[in-house]
Amino acid sequence: MKGPAASSARQWRRAFAAAATLVLALAIALVFQWWHARDASAPGAAPAGDAAPSTASANASVAKSLDLADTRGFEDAKRGLLALPSGKVLAADGSTVWDFDRFRFLEGDAPPTVNPSLWRHAKLNNQVGLFKVVDGIWQLRGFDLANITLIEGKTGWIVVDTLTTQETAAAAMAFARQHLGNKPVSAIVFTHSHADHFGGALGIVSAEDAARRKLPIVAPEGFLEEATSENILVGPAMGRRATYQFGTQLQASGKGLVDAGLGKGLALGRIGILPPNLIIDKTPQEMTLDGVRFVFQNVPASEAPSELAFYLPDFKAYCGAEILTQSMHNLYTLRGAKVRDALRWSGYIDDALQRFGGAEVFFASHHWPVWGNTQIVDFMKKHRDSYRYIHDQTVRLLNAGMKPHEIAETLKLPKTLESAFAVRGYYGTVRHNAKAVYQHYIGWFDGNPANLDPLPRQEAATRYVALMGGADKTVAAAQAAFERGEFRWVAELLNQVVFAQPEHSAARSLLARSYEQLAYVAESATWRNFYLTGAQELRSGKTGNGPDAALAVGMLGLAPVERYLDAMAAGLNGPKADGSDLRLNLVFSDLRESYVLWIENAVLHHRKAPPDKNANATLTLTQPVFIKMMTGTAGVKDTLLSDDLQVGGSRIDLVRFFSLIDKAPKTFAIVTP
Repeated sequence: MKGPAASSARQWRRAFAAAATLVLALAIALVFQWWHARDASAPGAAPAGDAAPSTASANASVAKSLDLADTRGFEDAKRGLLALPSGKVLAADGSTVWDFDRFRFLEGDAPPTVNPSLWRHAKLNNQVGLFKVVDGIWQLRGFDLANITLIEGKTGWIVVDTLTTQETAAAAMAFARQHLGNKPVSAIVFTHSHADHFGGALGIVSAEDAARRKLPIVAPEGFLEEATSENILVGPAMGRRATYQFGTQLQASGKGLVDAGLGKGLALGRIGILPPNLIIDKTPQEMTLDGVRFVFQNVPASEAPSELAFYLPDFKAYCGAEILTQSMHNLYTLRGAKVRDALRWSGYIDDALQRFGGAEVFFASHHWPVWGNTQIVDFMKKHRDSYRYIHDQTVRLLNAGMKPHEIAETLKLPKTLESAFAVRGYYGTVRHNAKAVYQHYIGWFDGNPANLDPLPRQEAATRYVALMGGADKTVAAAQAAFERGEFRWVAELLNQVVFAQPEHSAARSLLARSYEQLAYVAESATWRNFYLTGAQELRSGKTGNGPDAALAVGMLGLAPVERYLDAMAAGLNGPKADGSDLRLNLVFSDLRESYVLWIENAVLHHRKAPPDKNANATLTLTQPVFIKMMTGTAGVKDTLLSDDLQVGGSRIDLVRFFSLIDKAPKTFAIVTP
């Protein structure tokens, strides 16, 4: 191809690639868990500071208020240990996917820079290895954020959840076979639609082998749709904030990353998925897999939009998936997601108590099991009542006219719940979960007309700082407050200065120090990670690298075309598209499907329909080429020189069409304007 045609083709290819990059950036967040730096250190970041005297005192008070000498949790977390892994799990290119020795510093008592309750939880999460739960059930813990559970069937292993990445899943299965025997996988159960529970599926069994053997793959109703598209539309924001929630840019140390709440951290590697062929859509739903009887409980719209739990009557074992863990969970996750229904969640746990309350062992998708019926019933009741208490008391207070921040400041669990380690806020917290309940019922507006149409944040900050006598005077007041240990107030003051004068170095430095002190007293791993990442960003600039698109190829092919087109529509630059009237046919030659895309009233619409003869252009391609474009892995042979991609109609209009779609940034500022 030469001359003007080649030049035009290059133009539309660049435009399409820009649009594809946008869609990828959006879609990739559905596996936000593995947006993780290969080198966890942040180049150029200032070293973290020491604990202030008031911080050390606050943590000492926490240590006195809790029974940290209680050994029951450690006995349970270590129970049944058969083998300990060591070293690293490596990717094909030699990079580190998982490091078993990363958290070796978690020994002895908590330093002043870590809340002692969180330190205890972090040590419990660091009990890794292959564990026997009961005869016929084993777990691999600490190979990734979540667990793999192995249930022995008549012919092989029934695998419950498959971790985040193919590399960690394959390493876990190899480790299990080394110690338990080389049995085949006879079935897979996906408990829910978050990537740390399905992303490693292709490390457990290949798609070809699963299809050839007609492997039973069980998942809850709506699993595939939710797994491939839950976070597509707001992916850039959600993925960016995930670097904060999970502390992916923090050094693992007593002044940095100590835990992720649900597990030690996140694995980075290839991610895939296997489509389910057995769907759970009711409760109870009985099924026999490789000779093992299951009674499934469908629990949608709880911790995940699509989720199941199950009971194994022959083992008297209940798997709570992620509606029950060794921590209070999120009704609202800080990375950003739709608010979860506390009332429904609590109801599912109560239903499980009624149906499966005779269980003698409990295990889940995260953390360690619970043994003994009395202990299990108590464990389940405390989780049930924690979510119900937060729900009911938040509703009571909002009906009394209290605002979300006021409710969060006021609400505390009763002593019977507060003293239970299993429902303390290592992941979710009472404070942000109360706000979630408020949001679920009433939304963002607190009813105060002053908050109906406030000034833009930066403009308001500039005016506040001027009113306080300027930036230097405000920083001086903040410094005095810092010395008094009033770190929340320091953050409030200096946040105004940083938004008014982002380059004010003294304000940035002191705000970073205040965030550190707030991190050091935080019991929640996610709060700690947010504060420390914010401090790091203030010192060294934006943190976090973009995702490696090629890692998701094993999964993106199963995402519905419509989800990509929705994401593309959400990237349309409305002001720029105002007045545009363009129409495009998108034809998949291998799927025998076609879509008509058109811009009307500055909105990008799409419809599955035969090609429109009045379209400005027609783009014909195969799904594999489409996926390569979406992942940014398509080269010249896949596009300009490929028989699988053809352009009809006006190439100029095709370029114009895709040039109206913005490319979302991989990173953006969070703690600065």
